[in-house]
Amino acid sequence: MGEILNTRSITLFGAVCIGIGGMVGGGIFAVLGEAVSLAHGSTFIAFAIAGLVALLTSYSYAKLSVKFQSKGGTVTFVDKAFGDNILSCSVNLMLWLSYLVTISLYATAFASYGKTFFTHQSPFLDHILISVAIIVPALINIVSASFVSKSESLIVFIKVSLLVVVVAVGSFYIDTSKIAPQNWTSPLSMVVAGMIIFVAYEGFELIANSAEDIQNPDQNLPRAFYISVVIVIALYIAISIITVGSVDEKTLETAKDYALAVAVEPSLGKLGFSIVAFTALLSTFSAINATIYGNARLGYIIAKDGRLPKQLMNSKRGVPFDGVLYTTFFSLILANSIDLTEIAIIGSAGFLLIFFVVNISAYKLRKEINASRSLLIVSSSFTFMALTTLIYHTYTSNPHAVIIFLAFIIIAVGFELIYGRYFRNSSIKKEL
Repeated sequence: MGEILNTRSITLFGAVCIGIGGMVGGGIFAVLGEAVSLAHGSTFIAFAIAGLVALLTSYSYAKLSVKFQSKGGTVTFVDKAFGDNILSCSVNLMLWLSYLVTISLYATAFASYGKTFFTHQSPFLDHILISVAIIVPALINIVSASFVSKSESLIVFIKVSLLVVVVAVGSFYIDTSKIAPQNWTSPLSMVVAGMIIFVAYEGFELIANSAEDIQNPDQNLPRAFYISVVIVIALYIAISIITVGSVDEKTLETAKDYALAVAVEPSLGKLGFSIVAFTALLSTFSAINATIYGNARLGYIIAKDGRLPKQLMNSKRGVPFDGVLYTTFFSLILANSIDLTEIAIIGSAGFLLIFFVVNISAYKLRKEINASRSLLIVSSSFTFMALTTLIYHTYTSNPHAVIIFLAFIIIAVGFELIYGRYFRNSSIKKEL
């Protein structure tokens, strides 16, 4: 095999599209109703708070990506900062598990919007739609992985264009009294709402995985992170203002699982509802497709370093076959056993924890990556406070979600303790 030349084919615009596409996946369709039910008239502030945490963390990613350009992304950054130990290995597995939760979130949102096309609501309809939303993309990944990457640009364009249209048309139907301060919730509730929906901003870190292919990386990588996050913050704030300002809260509460479709009815009627619902199906389906694709390859990278079983390296026609199967299997279990609110909480908590570790990694490597000590302290503090606030509030209102999240951490650490000590080390000794 000859050496593969790095053509650096991704422009700044392409890198920004990767970041926007990663964030505006199925997240906004899944968590908008949750945000409104928690923050009410101050929903747009909750999105702004979550966006601020994402923007601060993007600084760490920008600095780390320029210095350590690797398809490993987050995995590489944590390894560079902490080396090969229980912390880095556990965080790597936690990242893999968090993407399973993200797939589950998208699949649940797919089912919520999919149900609106059925007149007869069966108790099993949710589970059927959830399972279809995961199994079909998995089969696509196995049969034609290239379809995933080729279709993503078009789908990103369609869903972002639709959201812009929703904002543009809906702006004429806003009742500003609904978003006035008297309808805001408490500052703590705004923060909690922002952290629960934080998973909607998860995705900008995918730019780091493409760092090796981005042109003029010293300039374009930081710009791509900041531009994509700022655009999505503005888009989410606008969408939340349109939603809360044009639809009464009781209607949104009843239809919170498909709130965005309801939000366009005042301006576009039933046709608008159907168009948004269909676009939500397309967006969540493509997001599942891309996340299965990415998570299978993440498992491959981690397994290649010896941190996961070698079975995850098994591939057919360039597709990490076993990685797709494991991702599909565990996503099906999660999506069919946990409700939407709990999935959103667990997903947000998982990525807040990972981003906290990445911010700490950047702080530890600050001299090497030429980063601001003060800014990294702020970003680390914000992610830590956001995570603890989310966990504390959730424990008082939904302890089951906290238990599941803690179980994920225990699984990640426990797996590393057992696999690292008894299996990986023994295989290394045999090789020696």
